[in-house]
Amino acid sequence: MPKVSEEYYEKKRKEIIDAAYRVCVRKPITSVEMKDIIAETGFSHGVIYRYYKDLDEVLKDLVITINANNKIDEKLDAILKKAKPEQWEKTIRAICRMLADQMKEVGTDLLKVSIYSDMMAMADPERAMNIAQRLGKDEQSPLLYATEATGRFLTEIIKKNMLKPVSSVDEILQFMIVTYHGVQTGYVLTECFKVPHVEGKYKPEDMFDQLAKSVILMLGGKA
Repeated sequence: MPKVSEEYYEKKRKEIIDAAYRVCVRKPITSVEMKDIIAETGFSHGVIYRYYKDLDEVLKDLVITINANNKIDEKLDAILKKAKPEQWEKTIRAICRMLADQMKEVGTDLLKVSIYSDMMAMADPERAMNIAQRLGKDEQSPLLYATEATGRFLTEIIKKNMLKPVSSVDEILQFMIVTYHGVQTGYVLTECFKVPHVEGKYKPEDMFDQLAKSVILMLGGKA
């Protein structure tokens, strides 16, 4: 295929994915239909199906695009590279601050899409799994890498500092994942649902600071 044709092909696919993103910001993924994306692009029915055979193919590429544009691998690696085993509490706080900064940086639109994706996983797990299985290892959620790398770090500091954690590494990681999703939901609600008793209440930096303190205590340290 000539280079110009490849560029044109990728340009059209990007326009479709960008349109899908805008649609998924406005409504839950479980209620999105191909006709919504067709209307958003302004393309004809035939043009869309020239590039994508079905809606889940579009959603797969949307997930890949979002994951690629929001990786935290390098940020986390930089923190862990400078980490000193005896100052492990400082490293845990740095990881949590990075997660808070990342959450504010990506913005609520993307976080809404992430929450809607979770809703699809609950409402239609078979479909969600089918989309997930189409992703390559490097196309998966940045949080998977973060979980693996953080798990290795926790295992290392427990051994080197002879810590006596009150929970296993797996349990601590599960706690961190659940808390992350809770912070994400709280932050989006705060930013989107502006009422006096909610507005400004859920700040990522404050909530992730509490997460850092909790993890330190679970590891047997002093927060």
